[in-house]
Amino acid sequence: MRTQLIVPAVATLAATITLTACGSEKGPGQGAGDDAGGSVRPVAPVTGVHWTVQNVTVDGKRTDAPAGAHVEFTTGEAGEDGAKGRAEGNYGCNHFGADVTIKGDTITVGRGQMTEMGCPQGVAGFEEALRTAFSGELKAKVSEKNLTLATAEGDSIALSAQPAAPLTGTKWTVTSLLDGETAASLPPGTEGKAHFVIGKDGSLSGNLGCNDFRAEAKTSGSTLTVGRLSSTRKMCAGTAGMLEKAVAEALRGTVSYELDHRSLTLTSADSGKGVAATAG
Repeated sequence: MRTQLIVPAVATLAATITLTACGSEKGPGQGAGDDAGGSVRPVAPVTGVHWTVQNVTVDGKRTDAPAGAHVEFTTGEAGEDGAKGRAEGNYGCNHFGADVTIKGDTITVGRGQMTEMGCPQGVAGFEEALRTAFSGELKAKVSEKNLTLATAEGDSIALSAQPAAPLTGTKWTVTSLLDGETAASLPPGTEGKAHFVIGKDGSLSGNLGCNDFRAEAKTSGSTLTVGRLSSTRKMCAGTAGMLEKAVAEALRGTVSYELDHRSLTLTSADSGKGVAATAG
């Protein structure tokens, strides 16, 4: 259910909390020439960044992340015990949220909440690994645009900062099907097949999960008006046909869209059916 993740509102970040990438900060009175031959790299931001999960290592086993797995940290002002805030994101299928405290290079993740969609077996395994690693006290190491979170037991999460994806010109890969307030995983075996691009030339094209398609599409405000779909004529049975029907129904007539960094949802005003997609 899309409504099962209930998290409190978080104030907009007032001051970026940063972690030292490497080296040591200069103490009071130290100048540029007092570094004893060493160098101090600038700190890199942890909050206010969309961190895409690259892989997770638990008990020595590394698992690559599915498309859409990410986390964002937001906090308020720091106190003696650190800056308290939230971590929110996606495990790869289900959305999650958790309270966090950031102090120095330590991020403490509290008990989280998550949605309860049924996920493909491979993705479900990754989600379990990420939930295991992303809990308790984590040591954070920032280097350039990369972030590594590590537990005391040696489990780790590798993440990278990625820019927001524009609505047009981006390849959007369908990751789940929407029906009102309910989100469902894709039919087994169809993951990664349905995708589309909203062109700057007023076109909508891609693959419904089996057949390629094209249509005219006009963007206005937060809505997309989709013309009649034309597609190839392959016979699409089983789960491929199920996915194709669902995606075609979502891309019909007046469609409302919601863009969130590298995630996009499209919902048909007529049927209430929709799709969730990620960039790439």
